[in-house]
Amino acid sequence: MDSPYALAQSAADELRARAGVDRYDVAIVLGSGWREGVGVLGDVQHDVATSALPGFYAPTVPGHGAHVLSLHVGALHVALLTGRVHLYEGRSAAQVVHPVRTLIAAGASTVILTNACGGVDPSLNPGDTVLIRDHLNLTGTSPLEGEAPPEGYGSRFVDLSDLYSARLRERITTNVSDLREGVYLGLRGPHYETPAEIVMARSLGATLVGMSTVLEAIAARHLGAEVVGLSLVSNHAAGVVAGPLDHLEVLEAGQRAAPSLGALLAAVLALL
Repeated sequence: MDSPYALAQSAADELRARAGVDRYDVAIVLGSGWREGVGVLGDVQHDVATSALPGFYAPTVPGHGAHVLSLHVGALHVALLTGRVHLYEGRSAAQVVHPVRTLIAAGASTVILTNACGGVDPSLNPGDTVLIRDHLNLTGTSPLEGEAPPEGYGSRFVDLSDLYSARLRERITTNVSDLREGVYLGLRGPHYETPAEIVMARSLGATLVGMSTVLEAIAARHLGAEVVGLSLVSNHAAGVVAGPLDHLEVLEAGQRAAPSLGALLAAVLALL
């Protein structure tokens, strides 16, 4: 059985061949609600179904697609992954991060991870966007579990002190107005958190809570990529305000925020 790194390299080679691309500069993973805003980035040159690539699984969550879109944004060659798979879909950590490893193997040196999440901080409202400063991984797993990475790859004991690139965060916050920073707490899901768990999250320093991103960020940093994390607050987390939580809120928040999300991605890409 191939190592996950060899599988990612095989998928990257297949992607480049199908898209007619020598290499990518930037990879963007589109979370729930973010797909609607990417039209402002430009015309898609190539659309490759992930079903054609080794090791990929189709997402089962509404709002997540199964394509890699290739386009130019300024001088950058960008790969847009239109959705992701999650641990709660029955996927392993290695399967969750396989798309990110593939896009890095295809050349991407910067990875932008987007998501929809709950706002733990009461001052955050649905439709707000937050730049991830750091994260808390409470999924109980890591993409670096198992056999040690093969020769030519970094140690499994990867340093995460600059996981979400401080260099890029400074550039983004200096040039993009009204963009707050926050700490993202990642859980397995798929159930939403209890009010008591949100109290715990707040006590740990989290401002955001969700079910993705953290494993992909670790895998990307292990491979030497700079990571940017962007969260769309789709709802108040449990107990922050009265009322039940529903995944339809996530999709509706993305639809409402679509123009601003696309403009934000364009602004971030212009700073890379």
